[in-house]
Amino acid sequence: MKKLKIVLTAIFFGLFVSSLAMAQEKRVTIYSSNPEQSIEFVSKTIEKEIPNIKVNSITGGSGVLMRRIQAEEKNVQADIFWSASYNTVGAFENSFQAYKSPVLDVISDNIRYPGDVFIPANVHVVVIMVNEDQLGNMPAPKNWKDLLDPSWKGKIVVADPANSSTGYTILWGLSKMLTPDEFKQLADNVVISASSSAVQNGVAMGEYAIGLAFEANAYPYVDGGQKEIKLIYPEDGTFITPEYAGLIKGAPGAENAKRAMDALLSQQSQIGLLQNSFRRPSRNDIEVSKYVGLPELKDIKVFATNEKDAANNRADFLKQWSDLVAKNKHEKNAQ
Repeated sequence: MKKLKIVLTAIFFGLFVSSLAMAQEKRVTIYSSNPEQSIEFVSKTIEKEIPNIKVNSITGGSGVLMRRIQAEEKNVQADIFWSASYNTVGAFENSFQAYKSPVLDVISDNIRYPGDVFIPANVHVVVIMVNEDQLGNMPAPKNWKDLLDPSWKGKIVVADPANSSTGYTILWGLSKMLTPDEFKQLADNVVISASSSAVQNGVAMGEYAIGLAFEANAYPYVDGGQKEIKLIYPEDGTFITPEYAGLIKGAPGAENAKRAMDALLSQQSQIGLLQNSFRRPSRNDIEVSKYVGLPELKDIKVFATNEKDAANNRADFLKQWSDLVAKNKHEKNAQ
């Protein structure tokens, strides 16, 4: 009987301790469109930096997750969304709350979101990805206008801007840099892929000589040892676009959600993401070239574009692009 009492006491004590631990543990839920590898790294970083925090994550396409957040406004389920570009997040501002994170002190003003409704999580740089084995007698391009040569027709691939924020960022930028006639020539030369991943894969496998891509998506092939793959930062300038994270309005994690956001954007976290997925940090206190074989942002010539205009004029631009591609195809068939 005495032994039974001791056993029962131990069980009840164990349940009490377990309940106490659960009560002390706080949960933060992140909706993310990022790769599992990156989400796992960030989750572990947050849990390490903040005692008694447990991170839950739900993944999906950025547009799908944004619509889910919007649908859950009366019963908020998540704390943080991470991450997407201006032309995606801009339409959902009302579902998020501004947050003056201390991290903003090391983020340059030119990539901050108006009113800090969203915080830059990383910066994408557009590059010309080249497979030197597929160039033939053509020299590697040095600037965007080099791609207008008719000899490149069918050898350049870019993602469909209607389906890919990467493709949209690139083609929107080029529509501002080039004259209308030059942009038409570019449209005539390129092949359109359904997704941005098909661009990098196509160039890496030798289906195309050139791909228009984000640096973080193209560099893994260089890092993986494909010596024929080179990244070119055009001499006439390229385009950058931040990806943003946001604190969801009415986040159930409250102050812990803010702490988790700060940890997501911490120096340790951003260096780790740079090393494991080549995401260029949004922080300006990290020397990128110390960790990976990429140039510093200050050494890249950037052609400035207006992210707000790109978001507000998305429908008109996609119609313009669709008409241009259709017209070029019609002219080609008529010849």
